[in-house]
Amino acid sequence: MLSAVKYLGPVGMGVTSPQLFLADDHCVYIVKLQNNRLGPKILANELLAAQIGKSLALTFPPSDIIFLDEKIIKENRRLWRTRVPVGIHFASKYIKQNRYVSRTNLAKAGNISDMAGVVLFDHLFHNFDRTGNHKNLLLCQEQEHFRIYAIDNSHLFGKGRWDSRLLVRLMDRIVINKQRTYGTLLKYFLKPEHFSKYVKSMRTLDDGYWNDLVGSIPEEWLPLPSEREVLLRFLLRRRDMVDKIAERIFSLIPDKNRSADMNQSI
Repeated sequence: MLSAVKYLGPVGMGVTSPQLFLADDHCVYIVKLQNNRLGPKILANELLAAQIGKSLALTFPPSDIIFLDEKIIKENRRLWRTRVPVGIHFASKYIKQNRYVSRTNLAKAGNISDMAGVVLFDHLFHNFDRTGNHKNLLLCQEQEHFRIYAIDNSHLFGKGRWDSRLLVRLMDRIVINKQRTYGTLLKYFLKPEHFSKYVKSMRTLDDGYWNDLVGSIPEEWLPLPSEREVLLRFLLRRRDMVDKIAERIFSLIPDKNRSADMNQSI
């Protein structure tokens, strides 16, 4: 767990009102607070995504739980005026030198094939905010190369503020997303073999892994045992559907003309 040592200010105009903090590891983090206007369940979503992303080696920024003590809140007017609670919040490492991914700069990325894992993840967990919000894919220059990072997993399960009934409705549903960058990726860049390692890794995550994952969510972020139970059922079901979901994604990948010049066709 991280500890915040300095408040640096707000980040943009996101619906969850994220804030910048310097942590005790000397790195800067974008922090989503417990009392964001969508509620603490957003933080549960982010933690789930971060842990799954780590297990599948997805191109997500490093993330962790971060503790805000009374001192740092009282020292900063913006924090105490908005009644930020002492306690644990969610932190995602700030990515420097970034720009938003678009069809015109996508080809610069040296890790385009890594996006297969993100596309699969988003289809498994109904995260369509990735393409609905163009700010959720970043292109970052790292030394001589560019790298894509996928950020902001607050809107898993169709929307941030899900409930048990929504999870039950979405449990067996497959909705394919070919909007914006995903359409371009599937048409011009990704091949079925790019997905193979992610599908295989997802299959190997046993029931104990998912049980521990749900159990790791702080009680203040997800207090209802009934919701935890349905969430676990949902996650297990989606794991078991990974091959079926992947096949549906593959249906959008052309079988021929894979070398078509994107710039001539868009």
